[in-house]
Amino acid sequence: MTDTIFALATGAGRSAVAVVRLSGPQTAQTVRALAGRMPNARRASLRTLLGPQGQAIDEALVLWFPSPRSYTGEDSAEFHVHGGPAVLDALVDALSAQGLRLAQPGEFTRRAFEHGKLDLAQAEGVADLVDAETETQRRQALAQLGGRLSDIQARWREGLIGALAMLEAAVDFPDEELPADVAGRARPILVSLAAELEGAAADVERGEQVREGFRIALLGAPNAGKSTLLNVLAKREAAIVSATPGTTRDIIEVAMVLGGYKVILADTAGLRKTEDEIEAEGVRRAEAWAQTAGLRVWLVDGYGDPSPEVPAALKKGDIVLLTKRDLGEGLDGLPGEAFTARSPNDVAWLERLLTEAVIEALVGNEPPAATRLRHRELLTEAAIRLRDALAQDHALELAAEDVRLAIRTLDRITGRVDPEDVLGRIFSTFCIGK
Repeated sequence: MTDTIFALATGAGRSAVAVVRLSGPQTAQTVRALAGRMPNARRASLRTLLGPQGQAIDEALVLWFPSPRSYTGEDSAEFHVHGGPAVLDALVDALSAQGLRLAQPGEFTRRAFEHGKLDLAQAEGVADLVDAETETQRRQALAQLGGRLSDIQARWREGLIGALAMLEAAVDFPDEELPADVAGRARPILVSLAAELEGAAADVERGEQVREGFRIALLGAPNAGKSTLLNVLAKREAAIVSATPGTTRDIIEVAMVLGGYKVILADTAGLRKTEDEIEAEGVRRAEAWAQTAGLRVWLVDGYGDPSPEVPAALKKGDIVLLTKRDLGEGLDGLPGEAFTARSPNDVAWLERLLTEAVIEALVGNEPPAATRLRHRELLTEAAIRLRDALAQDHALELAAEDVRLAIRTLDRITGRVDPEDVLGRIFSTFCIGK
């Protein structure tokens, strides 16, 4: 990492103040070239920034962070300038003239990882914190950045190293004066850790739902009122409402917040058999989306349709609404709650019901430690390795190798042994400037 990089760390567009970050070996030289002299470390100093021909760019606050006490672990600096496009363009030109290059997405955090300022799990917490839209997302990301998963992984690793030492002692020193059950002492440790890993892997889905949004699908036959309900809950005209059956043919997603959690509410194509190729594809997508939803709300026209059908795909936890209650008398014997989107009381009741369902699904005793699919895959793989080790009752060499592989798998959570292509893929999802 011999390049010196820079990037706009604040939002694009006109603003009162914009922050441009620098990191790398040419940072001090660049600060001197633009600001005239170095400010005291970690103290804001007012300087006039000058361009390549000595022209004034702006009056700016300059901060200098010498290595290793910086975010990236390298020499770093920040220019706090006025946020006009012309000022930023001139500053970018001046930095480029000094031989600096624009940072890639996530490159500042990648350098912090490479210099040991953060491990990979904490770096992912940085990305989640930048993307956080709700209070619960912020708390979960902050716990990750604070090293919650890293600390738990370190405890698991320490336990496995202890168990591995027992197994290897039994293999390498069979004639020494060791306790007869030295290998057997590793077994309860492995049993306990395998169960912990499996539990953490199972809890990842909750963390993913907090981070990505809890998915609620509105399902039902054409003209059951799905689009109307979506608009009412979203408090805007997100979907086209029409009396023509089959108007909605694709998934219409609306992000909202319920109980402090991000929710993705989806209006779907009306479920029915159709010869129309486009509508049939919409039905297929609706069914696929419903399979991954955390909650499904079925709408049945119990008042306007003379022969409504009860959803055949109902499962435990689904909500059924008998819609269009305002049209008059309904049909007897249909399961579900009478409802009309035209009634503020009915809508308020449904919002409470949805909020309770979301909170029940996502609130645990504590925030999940692992929150990404990558974490779940590694935890599951490590647990399988431990189960394999436990099955090797008389082949202690094979059991020790399985434990060793489990340790290496857990090390990938914090990035100790992740290959370059994996790291590149992870950091490419970050925003530029972070």
